[in-house]
Amino acid sequence: MAKLSTDELLEAFKEMTLIELSEFVKQFEETFEVTAAAPVAVAGAAPAAGGDAGGDAAAEQDEFDVILAAAGDKKIQVIKEVRALTSLGLKEAKDLVDGAPKPVLEKVDKEAADKAKEALEGAGATVELK
Repeated sequence: MAKLSTDELLEAFKEMTLIELSEFVKQFEETFEVTAAAPVAVAGAAPAAGGDAGGDAAAEQDEFDVILAAAGDKKIQVIKEVRALTSLGLKEAKDLVDGAPKPVLEKVDKEAADKAKEALEGAGATVELK
């Protein structure tokens, strides 16, 4: 089996849907007995610190956070969409939706953020991109 470079891996990930990527992360965590939860929490703090440093960073923003502002009337549909976009279980997704405003996805590219926003708004949620 040929060894893939980091760039080749990143290109492969760019072609995957969010659901496929979520399933990959789950399988990766099971295979190597690790969890990706801690790095995501640490990475979530970085944009806040960097965002205060300068105004130019906002103009060239290439990573976005998808924030669930409100669930709306169709909370069950929103929970289903949150589960489809993330690797969260039913209870965790429900807690996220109930605790809105909360981030659903962090540090994703513009295309993925727009798709997630469209899916959540289609389910009746109010969504912000930051």
